[in-house]
Amino acid sequence: MTKKTMSVHEVAELTGITARTLHYYDEIGLLKPTEVTEAGYRMYDDAALSRLQSILLFRELEFPLKEIKAILDSPNFDSSEAISQQIELLELKYKHIEELITFAREIQNKGVTAMNFEVFGKSEIEMYKAEIKAKWGNTKAYQEYKQKDIARNGGSYSKIANELLTMFSELGELKHLTPNADKVQNKIAALQKFITDNYYVCTNKILSGLGEMYVGDERFKNNIDKAGGDGTADFVKQAIAVYCNKKQM
Repeated sequence: MTKKTMSVHEVAELTGITARTLHYYDEIGLLKPTEVTEAGYRMYDDAALSRLQSILLFRELEFPLKEIKAILDSPNFDSSEAISQQIELLELKYKHIEELITFAREIQNKGVTAMNFEVFGKSEIEMYKAEIKAKWGNTKAYQEYKQKDIARNGGSYSKIANELLTMFSELGELKHLTPNADKVQNKIAALQKFITDNYYVCTNKILSGLGEMYVGDERFKNNIDKAGGDGTADFVKQAIAVYCNKKQM
């Protein structure tokens, strides 16, 4: 058990973070002290230390401070569910590090015979982080998604999901064309509108990120390739890149 309250110096000694960091967390509203004494000393109780523990775990997982604050301040935030998510992320990170160690040992023992950059990919970790941000981040896009999710749960979800898969199937039928062909680009514009109408406002930046996700996440890639045939996910990604680049010109 910790004392009822702890000073900045005591918290710094307990956690290993600096007093300057604690002061900064206070300034940006990430971790406010429980009370400030008449002498101006910041004091922290167990609840504050519990929040600090969550902050430090998210920092270890490389979440930006702004996103950590949005997550912890979300009205729907559940600390018990969050710790389970943090464990899952830490396990993914541990697995990634193990793979890097194995790869490095192969180089040490056998020398570099072929370049392999796949081992450096973090798509699985980044996708799971994105899911956490969407759930707790309380962003405008997520709020829009939640509102439209109500309609989907009213019985239209399967219909919408099937329509989306149909769009990928139609894009798959156009793989014989180049990604910048008018027919292909028109389909990408329709895809962007469909996502906006049924999920959240799909800006060009979000659409570009989705294109990367369609090939970076095996779940999406497999479903899209199943709908449109092998190579559809990669084709869609290329077509989206062309579409978004044109919009920037």
